[in-house]
Amino acid sequence: MSLKIVVLAKQVPDTRNVGKDAMKADGTVNRAALPAIFNPEDLNALEQALRLKDAHPGSTITMLTMGPGRAADIIREGLYRGADNGYLLTDRAFAGADTLATSYALATAIRKIGDYDIIIGGRQAIDGDTAQVGPQVAEKLGLTQITYTEDILKVGNGRITVKRHIDGGIETVEAPLPIVLTVNGSAAACRPRNARRVMKYKHAKTVTEKQQGDLDYTNLYDRYDYLNLAEWSVNDVNGDVEQCGLSGSPTKVKTIQNIVFQAKENKTLDAGDRDIEDLIVELLANHTIG
Repeated sequence: MSLKIVVLAKQVPDTRNVGKDAMKADGTVNRAALPAIFNPEDLNALEQALRLKDAHPGSTITMLTMGPGRAADIIREGLYRGADNGYLLTDRAFAGADTLATSYALATAIRKIGDYDIIIGGRQAIDGDTAQVGPQVAEKLGLTQITYTEDILKVGNGRITVKRHIDGGIETVEAPLPIVLTVNGSAAACRPRNARRVMKYKHAKTVTEKQQGDLDYTNLYDRYDYLNLAEWSVNDVNGDVEQCGLSGSPTKVKTIQNIVFQAKENKTLDAGDRDIEDLIVELLANHTIG
């Protein structure tokens, strides 16, 4: 059976390079001040989708991401690896979204896409680490969900069998389609870019990118429709502005601290229980943990 797969992927700030300008005054991430990367666990999810496409001829993979204009890079990265098309949700009204507003926007876009069997994304994004968006999307769409996916074992007869890695062990779970899956970072790493696909899709752009780009390639977009990346606003997905972005986000970040550990704070512990217990007591006392 062929499958319609939607991959939820996010462009995130590289948390290895967080500095004093990482947060804006309103408590939202200053994405312009940080290098942007493909969220690592979303790459694991993409690989699971690509394996399904390999195993089920005729299957298609649609990338869906939300963010500023530069987030179109995520769609191109998906195309380079084997995805078929993609949509960028971009609008000032989406800015500052927490997980609730993000899942609302993604769910409205998925309803517009309409035809899907499997919606798959990473367990969590490294700029939030909440692991809430996938489950919230499933709830808003009224779909079954399986979290902590490590491998998709079988799909057939309207059902899917998944191995999920949880604390304390591994579960094998079967569920009906359509379904939302979230994938662990311990799942298989994503395959690299395919050189031929890079050459095919390297000029793929959204409408906004084409307006800002090199006019020498304008004629390509009339000749090759696959180079035209869809760009959707709140109105395009029939979204409620009050449920998007900051206005739809009950979660507010009060402050952020950049903590740098100095060499003088290092401790050497032996293998004895007493040293470990003393360290835990100390960390609890200074509220580093607990």
